[in-house]
Parts: sequence; structure tokens; C-alpha cells
Amino acid sequence: MGKIISRLVKRFLSKSKVRILMLGLDSSGKTTILYKLKLGEIVTTIPTIGFNVETVEYKNISFSVWDVGGQQKIRPLWRHYFQNVEGLVFVVDSDDRERIAEARNELHRILGDNELGDAALLVFANKQDLPDAMHVDEVADKLGLHALRQRRWYIQGSYAKLGHGLYEGLDWLYNNI
Repeated sequence: MGKIISRLVKRFLSKSKVRILMLGLDSSGKTTILYKLKLGEIVTTIPTIGFNVETVEYKNISFSVWDVGGQQKIRPLWRHYFQNVEGLVFVVDSDDRERIAEARNELHRILGDNELGDAALLVFANKQDLPDAMHVDEVADKLGLHALRQRRWYIQGSYAKLGHGLYEGLDWLYNNI
């Protein structure tokens, strides 16, 4: 009951700040999504070594979005960003069939951390514009999302470069944090 009241107060009475962590394998589109939401335009990106953090204003919430690099050598450091996270955005390259199992393993590994126990999970099945991209349902199956019975989760198809699907995903996140 307390969580429901807290959410209602957060949503209707004041502008609130929410900590969102964005993770995913390298080259999935995390930084492109972050800057499309922040600036409304595409910026030229390079692989993120470390992190980018930006504030994204949406409705009456100020999302503090942490975009952490996804290279294999950086992934063990992800756990250092888990504290006080209310929403986890996991970005998947829908066209990368060779690494979808790796993405699943990383997702389930981080979801097993107690620090993320209450965090809502939004998955962006990115790069839906590519001709061989997996459909959103296939990505959900390959990531094992249906097995996450104790967590609020949602998967949204996206094409970050044009902004397709990004605000639909934020709407779900807005309503579930």
C-alpha cells in the first residue's frame, strides 16, 4: 500500500527524480537512445568506456539516466551502479542473433543482484528497422523474460535513430516506477 501511495504522490504532486540505469551489450544502441531522448537528435557515438549520465525530463519526472559501457571487460563494473536504481533499461540489438544468448546471460546475472530487486525492467529490442531483426516476441523468448515472474517488465521494439518506440517505453516505465 505504501508503494502505491508513494507512486501517486510522485506522479501527481511534485516533480520527482528517478534513477534509471541503462545497460546492454556493446553496440546495442544505449548511447544513441540516451541522446535521442535528451537532445531529440542523433549524435555520433563511439563505444562508451565508462559511463554517460544525463537528466531526461519526461512528463513530471526527471530521469537521471546512467548509460554504462557494455564491453565485456567493463561488465563486471556494472554492479557498482546498482544502488538506488528504480528502473533498469536493458537494450538489445535485435539484429545480433549471435550474441542474444550472451545478452540473456548478462541480463539474468544482473537481475539476480539484490540491489536491483525492486527495479522495474524495460527492455528495448532495438534496431527493429533492420531487415533480419528478430521480432519483439522472439527477443522476449530468447531473453527468457517470461520466466521473470516476480518482476515488473516490459519489452518495447525500437529504432533509436528515429526515436521509434522510445517514448512508448518511457510511458511504461513512468507508470511502473
